[in-house]
Amino acid sequence: MTELLLREEGSSSVVLARASTPRERRARLGRFLLRRPGLVASVLMVLLVLIAAFAPSVLAPGDPNLGVVADKLQAPGAAHLFGTDYLGRDVYTRVVHGASLSLQATVIAVAVALVAGGLIGLLAGFVGRWVDEALMRVVDVLLSIPAILLSLALITALGYGTVKVAIAVGIASVANFARVMRAETMRIRRSTYVEAARSVGTRWYVSLWRHVLPNAAGPVLVLAVLEFGLAILAISSLSFLGYGAPPPAPEWGSLISEGRNYLATSWWLCALPGLTIAATVLSVNRISRALDGEWKR
Repeated sequence: MTELLLREEGSSSVVLARASTPRERRARLGRFLLRRPGLVASVLMVLLVLIAAFAPSVLAPGDPNLGVVADKLQAPGAAHLFGTDYLGRDVYTRVVHGASLSLQATVIAVAVALVAGGLIGLLAGFVGRWVDEALMRVVDVLLSIPAILLSLALITALGYGTVKVAIAVGIASVANFARVMRAETMRIRRSTYVEAARSVGTRWYVSLWRHVLPNAAGPVLVLAVLEFGLAILAISSLSFLGYGAPPPAPEWGSLISEGRNYLATSWWLCALPGLTIAATVLSVNRISRALDGEWKR
């Protein structure tokens, strides 16, 4: 009977070993992607946006601020994929070069929200007691104010500009990260291995750094990917209102703002930058949904 159990255990270990080989993992990844063409398209879209942000000359080698007056307000075609604006500037080139400004602000906003909100949630969930109560009341106040109104109030205090808009959007998103991090920290803190580590005399900061923070960071990082798309929308909205980089900087929101006066005759000035923003946000949201447990299922 013992030999039979050993043989069964050995055979199961062989099966697990075979299933975890690199070839099996590549095949599993291939099946996963083939069943989700939307996810593949989302990844390609995000890759194109990243190339536009870090190497815009690869996709659009022209000057985004150089226009030919004779070519103004031309419809999309072979010469100009996204058409031209009222000064004869190529809209596609301006959209590509504007990705660097918009994504730079988005990265700053998400980083501010992730670091500040993560620290608040980690401290509140791990320490507890009156510290938790005080910090969570501050978070409740932030949640009670609409994010766009809070961002506008902060921009009024900080001033205009891409970086200041990004900081304002990041502060407005701190509460979401704080609540998620607090919930995960409280869950991990009550787990058996954390209690065992503390019972053998492990110092609190060692337990926090080695056990609590790595295991609580997963859902927060998924939220960061989701907030990345929301931050693009918020920054584009504030740029549309005129709080971003001054003209002729080709931010995505300012491109839509410049084209709204010509919407009746030149629809592409607003529609194509707007579709770029929508496609980027939808792609980021699709990737965040794939990261949030879809691969495990």
